[in-house]
Amino acid sequence: MAKGKNDAKEAGKDLQATLSTDGAPAGTSQPKAVELAKKQREIGVAEFFARNKHLLGFDNPRKALMTAVKEAVDNALDACEESGIPPEISVEIIEMAENRFRVIVEDNGPGIVKQQIGKIFAKLLYGSKFHSRKQQRGQQGIGISAAVMYAGLTTGRPAKILTRISPKHPANYVELTINTATNSPDILKESEKEWNKEHGTRIELDIEASYQKGSQSVDTYLKSTAVTNPHATIIYVNPKAEQYVFARATDTLPKPAQEILPHPHGVELGTLIKMLSESENRTLSAFLQENFSRVSPQVAKEICENARIPPNFKPDEITRDGAEALIKAFSSTSIMNPPTDCLSPIGEELLKKGLMKEVQAEFYSAITRPPVVYKGNPFQIEVALAYGGEQEKDGAITLMRFANRVPLLYQQGACGVTKAVTTTNWKAYGMQQSGGSLPVGPMTVVVHIASVWVPFTSESKEAIAHYDDIIKEIKLALQEAGRDLQKYVHKKSKVHLQLERANLFERYIPEVANALHRLTGKPEPAIVSGLQAMVKKDALQQRIEDMQAKNTEDDEEFAKIGAGDDEDEHIDPDAEEESALSHSLKKKAKDDAKKGDEKSADDKTNDGNKKK
Repeated sequence: MAKGKNDAKEAGKDLQATLSTDGAPAGTSQPKAVELAKKQREIGVAEFFARNKHLLGFDNPRKALMTAVKEAVDNALDACEESGIPPEISVEIIEMAENRFRVIVEDNGPGIVKQQIGKIFAKLLYGSKFHSRKQQRGQQGIGISAAVMYAGLTTGRPAKILTRISPKHPANYVELTINTATNSPDILKESEKEWNKEHGTRIELDIEASYQKGSQSVDTYLKSTAVTNPHATIIYVNPKAEQYVFARATDTLPKPAQEILPHPHGVELGTLIKMLSESENRTLSAFLQENFSRVSPQVAKEICENARIPPNFKPDEITRDGAEALIKAFSSTSIMNPPTDCLSPIGEELLKKGLMKEVQAEFYSAITRPPVVYKGNPFQIEVALAYGGEQEKDGAITLMRFANRVPLLYQQGACGVTKAVTTTNWKAYGMQQSGGSLPVGPMTVVVHIASVWVPFTSESKEAIAHYDDIIKEIKLALQEAGRDLQKYVHKKSKVHLQLERANLFERYIPEVANALHRLTGKPEPAIVSGLQAMVKKDALQQRIEDMQAKNTEDDEEFAKIGAGDDEDEHIDPDAEEESALSHSLKKKAKDDAKKGDEKSADDKTNDGNKKK
């Protein structure tokens, strides 16, 4: 901070000296620009985010609790997966006083070396993920440091870190805060401690927050995380001392995502100029092959020819015009899509299995689309549907959004996933839908995007930007799953219609049997038995039961986790809007159903009059 003031003073002196030498009379009043220059100072990264906490997901006390837990759990899952360790994570939230909570998250990951503890937990925009091009939860190196900053701002208490890298090394204990002026850690205490874990990390934060169950609570976040991370065990104790164990459903870890080089079709002019100026390659051809994916010697030669630059030209001598010619050559050259081993999707089987555990339904469908590319970044869309069962029939569907296996609980209305769902024609698949809104009916939709770079709308990573390529791919996945749903709904409707006809015929069996008895003289009981055998009502009911999915994964206790009222004075505005929309849709659906019943009754009356 002192350095910033000194710099401003020096700048003012320099300007004053400049003005004096340019002919300004000595002793006269300084121009206004000089006075303004004295006030200029650099804004630190941490200072900016300390004043704009809402950009990081700390909008209100309820959301702050979920965000703090989310950042710690995401880091734990990434660390375990990168080290090939099946994650075992414990989350404990203790209510210390009114609006004061202690969050404790512990994992069995690889641990953190002592020299890196301060930078990882108390330095914004620091980490290993930003420059790595592969699927992972974190991206910006902000998350956990933001939680530490929020703890310091709201309670004044330091974060307490305990970590160990192997049984041969001692556990390191550190208490720290983040210096927002310098964006650096302030280490208040450090020592070695005994710990019964061979390796892992534990973080303890005291924050100002509020706890309430509901669709945007910590409970729902952890339950949803368990659905898309079936390889992890999560033990959760909430502020009411209720313990939940989300046991792993598989011992197989996700396929490790491999890091890839940038693709020529996704690079921008400024980035290319920087890469060229910093290159140590001797020739342009070598530069293209070593710094971009899918560029073979032949492709590099073709790019150079299209750009009209010799392949042996030195990269650091290429001008801005030459770089622009290369960008145009990238577009005009046929280059294979980037490799997709940088992605690690959930998979149709595990996605359906996780959804079955969450929702009791009669029909399930899961779709994993082939990988595609936008702006040189590979991504893959997965969709799952759960229809019917015990779900609400008159309200809007339940939409669950995920990005790189992380649940997105806020800003649903601003998310590209929501746009893809609302712009899909669900009426074609047997659902009710008003224009530009979520469909109405007993259904849950899960959408997961896996990508090396997820285009979030803000640093809080709550909604996905409206990229046309992504929305198009989500709609294709929804349509594919919708066709499966349509087949099921059509088949079920057909059997139900047959059952209604059978019930109608069954009502007149006694009269028909009596008439046939008088005409033929055959025993009436025998005629009744024969007619009932013709109806085959039991067989039709059995067909309906056989059509419905046998859910062996259903867990009633699991499904209840997070259930509760969403009433909160600080509730997310998007949630309020969505709740109002849901209420409106429910009312409309009920009105439509009522009109349909009245029309059906009128049709029956008219049919009766015609018969008479």
